[in-house]
Amino acid sequence: MAKRVELIFDFVSPNAYLVWWPLRDLVKRTGAELDVFPVFLGGMHKLTGNAPPMIRDADVKGKVEYSMLEMRRFIEKHGLTKYKLHPQFPFNSITLQRMLYAADQDGRGVQFVEAMLPAIWEDGVDVLDPAALGAAVTAAGFDAKDLFERSQTDEIKQGLINNTENAVERGTFGIPTMFVGPKGKGEMFFGKERLDQVEEALAAH
Repeated sequence: MAKRVELIFDFVSPNAYLVWWPLRDLVKRTGAELDVFPVFLGGMHKLTGNAPPMIRDADVKGKVEYSMLEMRRFIEKHGLTKYKLHPQFPFNSITLQRMLYAADQDGRGVQFVEAMLPAIWEDGVDVLDPAALGAAVTAAGFDAKDLFERSQTDEIKQGLINNTENAVERGTFGIPTMFVGPKGKGEMFFGKERLDQVEEALAAH
C-alpha cells in the first residue's frame, strides 16, 4: 500500500497556499501519494468554535505579530516569494470549494488545487467575479461551465457539507491539517510547521 498524505483544504487559507508547495515536494521526495480533502473552513469554524488567528488572537499581546514573523520565516525558508495576501481576504470560498469538490470527484482535485493556488495567492484573481474566476479555471485546463453548474447542485453542496463534518469528527479544527496513513484513518498533524513530523511519519509507514 502506498504511503499517503491527506490534506484538509480550503482555498481561503493563506496557509493552504504556503504549505502546498513544500508538501508537494515532500511527497515527491518520499514517494508518497497526496490527496486533497475539500472542506468549507467557515463551516468548520462554526462547528468547532474556532476562528481565524488574527481574530482569535487579536487581544493577546504580541501573538499576532509573532505569527507574522513565523510566516515570514516560512516564506523565506521555502522560497515562496510569489505569495501575496489576496486583496479580498478573507473572501467567501464556498463556490471555489464546491468546484474543487466536483473536480476531486473527477479524480482531479490535486490538479485543480495546483493550478488555482497561483491564480489566487500570486495573481490575486477576483474570486467573487464569476467571469474572472471562470477565466482562471479555464486557463487552468478545466471546464469552468461544467464545474460551476455542478457546484450549484444539491449533490455537490451536500458532499462538501459532509466532508466538513467528517473532517471535524476526525479532529480537524483548522488549516492546514494533514493526515498520514490510510485514507480517512491517518494520524493527524496540524500546521505548516509540522512538515518534518509528516516526513518522519511517512518514513515510519
